[in-house]
Amino acid sequence: LRPIVEADAPQLTVTGQYVAGAVKGEAVRGYADELGKPSPTETFVALKAHVDNWRWQGVPFYLRTGKRMQERMAEIVINFRAVPHAILPGNDAGNVNRLVIRLQPDEGIELHVLAKVPGADMRVKPVKLDLDFAETFKTRQWDAYERLLMDVIGGNLTLFMRRDELDAAWHWIDPIHTAWAAQSDPPKPYSSGTWGPTASSALIVRDGLCWKEES
Repeated sequence: LRPIVEADAPQLTVTGQYVAGAVKGEAVRGYADELGKPSPTETFVALKAHVDNWRWQGVPFYLRTGKRMQERMAEIVINFRAVPHAILPGNDAGNVNRLVIRLQPDEGIELHVLAKVPGADMRVKPVKLDLDFAETFKTRQWDAYERLLMDVIGGNLTLFMRRDELDAAWHWIDPIHTAWAAQSDPPKPYSSGTWGPTASSALIVRDGLCWKEES
């Protein structure tokens, strides 16, 4: 994992703090309003990272997390590299092959691809292959903490971090925290019930990309 040094943090990270807005049609207060005083604490973070090995060299990783956003979800989105030349109508830059791995609240896998339209015309259109774990296996999915508690009881440490992993994680994040503390600008405001500050969109748009819900 390539370190984000203090000088690069302003270009590679975005912090935000939610203000008053509406979540699922219900009015909610902002973070500072709830505290009763201004606060520099961030409630949203987006960043761009790189993994410097042969497999992922040159591939950007965009991470985003926040509170009071439009939906509560956890997912991994993999955009496959676009072909340099589209030979079929409909295969334009706006249509990318994409793999979505849903972790919460509903586990599943979606594969978005371009499929040929039946018939004589050589045209393609976006389609989605959807695997819903609850629908497919007809069983209740374990809550994350249920899984961890059962692993503790069973002595399975697969999902737990070792001490050296924790040390490495803090070694990576400490320069970013230092850069945030040195910035004079507070976290950027975003309305509750949205997908975060507009600066997070600019972070990814600079590379000609966008977050999944903005595509």
